[in-house]
Amino acid sequence: MRKYSLPALFLFFICFIACNCFHKKEKKEVVRDTTINFQTSFNNLFLDSIEVEQFLKTNPIFQEYEKQYLDFYRQRNFEFAWFDSSGLAEQSHNFINLLNSSIEKLQDSSIYNDKLYKFYQLTSENSILHENKQSVITTELLFTGQFFIYAAKVYKGSDINASDLGWFIPRKKVDLTALLDSAIKIKAQEDKQNIPLNPQYKQLQNFLVKYYEMEKLYPKDTIAYPAKPFKKGDSIRAVVLIKQKLYTTGDLKLADTTAKFDTALLHAVKRFQRRMGLLTDGSVGVQMIKELNISIQQRIQQLLVNMERARWMPAEPDTNYILVNIPEFKMHVFDSSKLAFDMNVIVGTSTNNTDIFNGNLKYIVFSPYWNVPVSIVKKEIVPSMQKDKNYLQRNNMEITGKSNGLPVVRQKPGNNNSLGLVKFLFPNNYDIYFHDTPNRDLFSVTNRSFSHGCIRIGEPKKFAQYLLRADTATIWKSKTIDSCMHLKTERWVTLKKSIPVFIVYFTSWVDKNGVLNFRKDIYGHDNKMIEKLFVKK
Repeated sequence: MRKYSLPALFLFFICFIACNCFHKKEKKEVVRDTTINFQTSFNNLFLDSIEVEQFLKTNPIFQEYEKQYLDFYRQRNFEFAWFDSSGLAEQSHNFINLLNSSIEKLQDSSIYNDKLYKFYQLTSENSILHENKQSVITTELLFTGQFFIYAAKVYKGSDINASDLGWFIPRKKVDLTALLDSAIKIKAQEDKQNIPLNPQYKQLQNFLVKYYEMEKLYPKDTIAYPAKPFKKGDSIRAVVLIKQKLYTTGDLKLADTTAKFDTALLHAVKRFQRRMGLLTDGSVGVQMIKELNISIQQRIQQLLVNMERARWMPAEPDTNYILVNIPEFKMHVFDSSKLAFDMNVIVGTSTNNTDIFNGNLKYIVFSPYWNVPVSIVKKEIVPSMQKDKNYLQRNNMEITGKSNGLPVVRQKPGNNNSLGLVKFLFPNNYDIYFHDTPNRDLFSVTNRSFSHGCIRIGEPKKFAQYLLRADTATIWKSKTIDSCMHLKTERWVTLKKSIPVFIVYFTSWVDKNGVLNFRKDIYGHDNKMIEKLFVKK
């Protein structure tokens, strides 16, 4: 009995293990789903070019972007852009949020697409991925087309011809295909994109949102023009309404319903006057009342007009450049895109507009001749010569020839030369340049629209020193420049490196301190743009 016990136990043990293993294996067996459906193969799904073409035929609003559609999908081998393995990708939700935000900020329903939102809701439900592949394809192509519409609207601006509005700075070119490709890679979030917009656009847009809110609060009552300006210490009923308006615009920091013209109101008045380009004297006269009586709705239009102009401008370069804003009567000099200094300028009159264009400043001409334009010779010089035979001599002028029956006249260098003691040339087709002037008193006037079109600058010597600071061939000390400005014949200096110049027209902008400014539409360009942008025919 004992001799059989060990083999019997061993056999029992083997059977036990075998049975146990059998049950364990049976329990862990996995049945795998090897069927192929739309969701499980999502990472490998691709569009067909025929599907894109068919979509464009049935959605005519996107047909103008056919080239962009095909370029975009070809470069990604027609792979889906707005979906990933889980369904709608992160960039799809971000783009919808961006659209909603833009519609709210711009109060512009033209970029709303009911069809996109409908399909967005459909495909947000993952069950649709199993049931209807066509809905997903449609949603994919709707997203792409809507991005093109959005980018064209926000980054390129309207289709109006800028040159018809006196704007000859070439409008920046926006590659919508490259922009979409970039947006997809960085999840279509505006704050993360390298958006090809001038910084002024975003700054103005931020104030636009505030002005939509302000429109509900700003008093609609007009203020009567005073017989004499209101000043600190006055106690007049009109002051109550002035305080209400300045509090709504943010110029008066604390709400105040009293009729007393106090110190707080004085500071608010000066702040408002600076923002409007008025004489900052702290008194409330007719000019300030005119600005306060402008409705917020008009200010909103002004903001939208200037946002459109900002879309046309190139993105701010990381370099040295010069910008003259005509309605502001200011030149701004930027060094490595940071404001180095600014100065007052005098621009063309309403009948002799200064053109809006860009160029490259290349030459400084010390002690210049003034070659009198034919129009001035005909209208002013010849009649004056007929009245006074010594007119040319008294004005330090000479005749150098004849052309089409008119004398060719130039004014010799000197203190009374109409160009002053120096001019700065950036060759262009408009015959416009910067120059000095003997009439220095005009720079203290708030509305400096007096020239025949050229731009007179308030500090020509300072400007010359800045431009010549990197010239190592000649040491341009203050005395050297002074002597060059008092020669008997003109002296030309070519800059080692030309500097971009932009002559622009902004009646609303945000300054370096984040303050919103408004100016008068001295040439009527705003009115023309309003007609193009807002008046329905």
